[in-house]
Amino acid sequence: MKRVSRELAEVEEQLAHLDDEADEARLRALVSETPLAGQDHREAQRHADAMRRHRDALVAELAELDHDQNDLLDRLVATSP
Repeated sequence: MKRVSRELAEVEEQLAHLDDEADEARLRALVSETPLAGQDHREAQRHADAMRRHRDALVAELAELDHDQNDLLDRLVATSP
């Protein structure tokens, strides 16, 4: 769980950076109205979206690990004299 929590913290930091980059690219695309700027924005947004999916997978993995840990603790308590 600790490893996944650390990775999640790193991914959330990276996601914030990628979201900022995508927003900046979007603004540049709006201002410049060039195909290249639009392409840069789409690429930056794809990177941010991929990192968001990775973060969501880590959140799900962490929830599953927490659930498994609770189940194990419940079984341990149930079998204790």
